[in-house]
Amino acid sequence: MPCDWLFVDGSSHIFRAYYGVPTGVRSPDGRSVNAVQGIMETLTRLITTRHPQHIAVADDEDWRPAWRVELIPGYKAHRTAEPVPPGLIPQLPVIHEFLGAIGVDFVGVREYEAEDVIASWTAKTSGTVEIASGDRDLFALIEDMRVRVLYPEKTGLAVVDEAEVSRRYGIPGRAYADFAILRGDPSDGLPGLKGVGPASAAQLIRSHGGVAGVLRDGRVADHDRDYLERAMRVVPPVADLPIAVPAGRRDSYPVDASGLTALTTRHGLAAASDRLVNALSKMTSG
Repeated sequence: MPCDWLFVDGSSHIFRAYYGVPTGVRSPDGRSVNAVQGIMETLTRLITTRHPQHIAVADDEDWRPAWRVELIPGYKAHRTAEPVPPGLIPQLPVIHEFLGAIGVDFVGVREYEAEDVIASWTAKTSGTVEIASGDRDLFALIEDMRVRVLYPEKTGLAVVDEAEVSRRYGIPGRAYADFAILRGDPSDGLPGLKGVGPASAAQLIRSHGGVAGVLRDGRVADHDRDYLERAMRVVPPVADLPIAVPAGRRDSYPVDASGLTALTTRHGLAAASDRLVNALSKMTSG
């Protein structure tokens, strides 16, 4: 069934595009544009398979927000050890230019991540939402029957709803942030509680309802209490950013035909941009 909104984690998919599309894809003057082509192909595929009524892309305006690092020093430390690949950096503004000319909303907020933008959009909408992201932190937004996550896996795109989170982790979808805090998550730099693995984290959630219940029951040492209190401010996506939900669709595409022509002349990728424009046009007409 078509969803009212498709929110795309742009940063997640841009990285996947960069590593998934051969670097031999180049502009007429020889510059690599594989990530630009890849993200347009990804959006086309999502639109044609999921049939959303509206679409918007969220950006990581800040890869590793200082306020989160201040609370959890190891938060996403891999992002400093593995910075943005040099070959991707010059492609990022080109992606913004292409999506802007086509008419796809691409929004970031200073000092926040794409997950926070998506969480804030989701909180402001009343319709059905699908979130396309490779970041499991967004499982915390799952809400049957309204919100689910399209999570890329080796076998394809997994549609993760409340039942699927329960099957995988033994918890409700909206408890995923608590689960990650208690169990720990090396990819996010979360140490977790010593001796608490996936099964015991799930049991703590079932017994106490989440981290707040564990803290309320007072069954943790002082240093663990400090970690849990800090992590509860860091891990859940921020859902109250002062941003509006974007338009999500246009009366016609592209919104800047001459600008798009200039971009395809300079960078190539006319076929990829045409496919995205056609997919968006069918979304509007539908």
